[in-house]
Amino acid sequence: MEKYLPLLALFFDTIIGDPRSKYHPVALLGNLIAFLEKYLRKATNSALQQNLAGAMLVLLTLFISYAAVWLLIKAAVYFGQTGQLVCSAVILSLAISPRSLAEAGLELKGFLEAGDFAAARFKVGWIVGRDTQELDTPEITRATVETVAENIVDGIISPLFYFMIGGVPLAFMYRAVNTLDSMVGYKSEKYLHFGMVAARVDDVFNYLPARLTGFFLVIAAFILRYNAKRAIQMIWRDAGKHPSPNSGFAEAGVAGALGVRLGGLNYYGGIAHNRAFMGDALEILQPKHIKKTIYLMYAVTLFGVFGLMLLSAIF
Repeated sequence: MEKYLPLLALFFDTIIGDPRSKYHPVALLGNLIAFLEKYLRKATNSALQQNLAGAMLVLLTLFISYAAVWLLIKAAVYFGQTGQLVCSAVILSLAISPRSLAEAGLELKGFLEAGDFAAARFKVGWIVGRDTQELDTPEITRATVETVAENIVDGIISPLFYFMIGGVPLAFMYRAVNTLDSMVGYKSEKYLHFGMVAARVDDVFNYLPARLTGFFLVIAAFILRYNAKRAIQMIWRDAGKHPSPNSGFAEAGVAGALGVRLGGLNYYGGIAHNRAFMGDALEILQPKHIKKTIYLMYAVTLFGVFGLMLLSAIF
């Protein structure tokens, strides 16, 4: 029955979604990371000390997250095999996030189509770190498409990939890796040294899933009758230009499949940053491209889920 866990997890995510609660496992992970950071940073002065403290933060967080889920699943056997299966599927469903990505994207699409730019700018600021006060429709669309595309790796394929390798505990440990990167993996003055290990570990964990995502995106584009050939061309040409060694595969693949251009000028705290372009602007970015990206995201999710089930059946 364990081979059906990804499908059951997708069912729970589709029906229940990602509940917003301070008791959500990822929220608890965030609290754990903040607690550990507070104490590990106390005695750090040099860059080397910050690197070592950051490495300790990663090791402790990954060990605790893996052990906690492993123990929880073992304890669930008290409710029988069915109880243990449901417990495992629920935890795996909390490690993936297709519904929450779709909801965020469709909400922003709705605001743009209704002409409610104030709400769209405010809401898009929840999912991106750039300044959003002056963004117009194409730029809000770009920010949304980029976020959904990037999170196909972080929020779907990577957790499923690590489930295939090491079960639910490893899938959830990956979520800890991703949460660490989102909290401390910045090149800011505060985290340049302390967050270096977290950022590098996230790069390593996403390396294979990102490239698998690019492959799935090409198949999805073909099935959905988007431009699969151009998706291949843009992945080949542009993926390596992204500042992340992994995010470019999803963003370039989506850009090619939709015939749009992602990347460009962003502002962070009023400071301009140029992001390499992904794809060519064959079409002007419009709200419809958000919906198309969500279709691609769900198609890739299904490939990940059923691909895992097929591999489980073979091996």
